[in-house]
Amino acid sequence: MKFEDYPITPELKKSIAKLGFRRPTDIQYKSIPPILKGEDVLAIAQTGTGKTAAFGIPILHYLHQKRVRERRPDGIKCLIMVPTRELALQITEVLQDLGKHTLVKTACIFGGVDQEPQIDRLEKRLDILVTTPGRMFDLVSQGHLRLNRIEILVLDEADHMLDLGFIKDIRDLMRFLPKKRQTLFFSATIDEKIKKLAYSLVTKPIRIQVSPKDPVSKNVDHAVTFIEMDDKRFFLERLVKENPEAKILVFVRTKVRAERVKKAMGRVEIQSLTIHGDVEQNKRLNVMNQFKNGDIKILIATDVSSRGIDIPNVNYVVNYDLPEQPENYVHRVGRTGRGKNRGNAVSFCSTEEKVLLDEIQELIHKPIDVLEINKGDYLETIDISDDRSKSLKELMMEVEQVMSKKKKKKKK
Repeated sequence: MKFEDYPITPELKKSIAKLGFRRPTDIQYKSIPPILKGEDVLAIAQTGTGKTAAFGIPILHYLHQKRVRERRPDGIKCLIMVPTRELALQITEVLQDLGKHTLVKTACIFGGVDQEPQIDRLEKRLDILVTTPGRMFDLVSQGHLRLNRIEILVLDEADHMLDLGFIKDIRDLMRFLPKKRQTLFFSATIDEKIKKLAYSLVTKPIRIQVSPKDPVSKNVDHAVTFIEMDDKRFFLERLVKENPEAKILVFVRTKVRAERVKKAMGRVEIQSLTIHGDVEQNKRLNVMNQFKNGDIKILIATDVSSRGIDIPNVNYVVNYDLPEQPENYVHRVGRTGRGKNRGNAVSFCSTEEKVLLDEIQELIHKPIDVLEINKGDYLETIDISDDRSKSLKELMMEVEQVMSKKKKKKKK
């Protein structure tokens, strides 16, 4: 079935055609019909499968038709709640592109920036609001945002919202919404906690599950190589220099690690940028644009940012540190191999991380191919590096030698 065959408004079909969408993905094919009928949907689908269009197309169709009939501004009709600022911006951009020829107006609000421009936007005609929980509740409590006319609620990346501790916010939200509404619940993974939350919010939902036995995209080639923690920077340097035109997204465990890896790359004259919780919002947007445009080829990120990075043509995702939560592996590698493109996920696994590797392989139901590095190649990679700074182990050994000499002098 092609998009032109769907019972949706011609204005929407025009945008879809211009964006080059012809046939729906699995999640779109299964989600669009029940959403068009006004049914609640509980959808489990891996990242990168086209979830935004899966709920965006039927919502835009419904709201455009409503605008044509009524033509009067009477409040926000659709609320889309997401866990991160980056994801809010990404979804807003997709909906604005899809709704370009419709009468539907979409905007987003999030924390970390001045709220006054957001308040000004809320006072104008608006149909769809994409938001993160914190700023939304701030504006509701201040009386700038009213949710009493919401007809459609979308919770996207619900599992990540639970990971970030937003479950109370989600439950509190229900107090402000009409009981009679359509609820769409999207998540990349599902467990008992998510299932319990989902079924407390939806009414007789259509349950959709895409690729339940394989939570990662079939378009991604996975490999793991065993590298000790202090040596990882040499192998990242080699990967970057052997693939000079590649767009590479590097995931680390902490904000501090992100900045250290950036400095290590800087020492070998590799330009990179970081994105994590300590980076101010305006700078985050600038960083994302530079990476998106290809001005910078290497972006170093923490897991907090993994859900909101929707950049076309990411060639490699590098798990510089393996994630402590195996589910985050799914979200990380979902940044490459999106749509019909192929991608590569390469993991650097140290001795102490092997238990994390086992958990990841158990989650994705298959072993990850091991990229063997013989001792000669391993040592050569370190030897040919342009980074002549000493490793932490070498520095510690030097300290121990100095301390040992001092002790010997005291004994004499």
